[in-house]
Amino acid sequence: MKKKKILIAATGAALLAATAGVTVASAEPSGTPTYRQLSGVGSDTTQDVMNGLSQVVTINGTKVLGSYNAVGSPNITTKDPAVNNKCAMARPNGSGAGRAALLTSLQANDGCLDFARSSSLSLGAASPGLTYVPFAVDGVSYAVTPSSVLPRKLTLNDLKAIYHCDPAFVGTGPNYSINVYLPQAGSGTRSFWEAQVGITDADVVAGVYPCIKDKRNGVAIQEHDGRVLDDKAIVPFSIAQYIAQSSQTVADLRGRALLGTIDGKSATTLNSDFGVKRDVYNVIPTGKIGTAPWSTVFVGKDALVCKQAGVINTYGFATSPDCGDTSKQTP
Repeated sequence: MKKKKILIAATGAALLAATAGVTVASAEPSGTPTYRQLSGVGSDTTQDVMNGLSQVVTINGTKVLGSYNAVGSPNITTKDPAVNNKCAMARPNGSGAGRAALLTSLQANDGCLDFARSSSLSLGAASPGLTYVPFAVDGVSYAVTPSSVLPRKLTLNDLKAIYHCDPAFVGTGPNYSINVYLPQAGSGTRSFWEAQVGITDADVVAGVYPCIKDKRNGVAIQEHDGRVLDDKAIVPFSIAQYIAQSSQTVADLRGRALLGTIDGKSATTLNSDFGVKRDVYNVIPTGKIGTAPWSTVFVGKDALVCKQAGVINTYGFATSPDCGDTSKQTP
């Protein structure tokens, strides 16, 4: 097949600036109390906004959310060891790992985890049942470098061809002309992006798409870290994370990354016309929907989290019209 030439295109679309003057949230719960009623782990995408929310969501003046980052020290302790000495654990990295850790805690009835952060929806059977409660909206685009061989304007069909390893776009193996990257296994952004480009994680793992890599120099690619990119590489990137990093609201890991335009729509989270969007969730035990503090913090349009539109926007996300909805439950 004759190789298709992809023309380099420039885009003049400006990214939406996040609200300035906000304090960068800590990687672990900061301030008092050290240990919180509701401890959560999981998604890299939403860790920062949940850290920010943990500073302002209070019940009777006491902070109740404890959000632990996806990366950091190898281990975390989520409850006061003097009260519960079972809650030291390996740090879960990503939506899938966070949900799995929550289920493990619930099945052990150890009280160590109370919710999980998830940037993707996975409604497979779970015991006990889980409810995905949306609280914000994110967009996902692709990232390349300013001098990339890839254009800054692509269609979703172009991206599908790239992630299907179409030789007209990526060349022929084993030395492909494009480095087609996905984030680490278990990433919610990875699973969401796979769905958008029409591939399955099982096929990726099985090598059906040999041009796709989730490691660079033997190291797993952490989502939303643009430093992995070279001039032949492409990787999905949360728009909310890009905005928050560019405003220095969170640690800036963009490197030389620039976001591309998809189907003629610029990569702006709050742009309702951008086609590649997703709800992001806090996952709670279905059995706790009507129980405080889960019900007070997460459930319904009057949930404490839903009332913090300013914080949600500061971290680059749009507010969700379905914030607090409890209809998405595992069987």
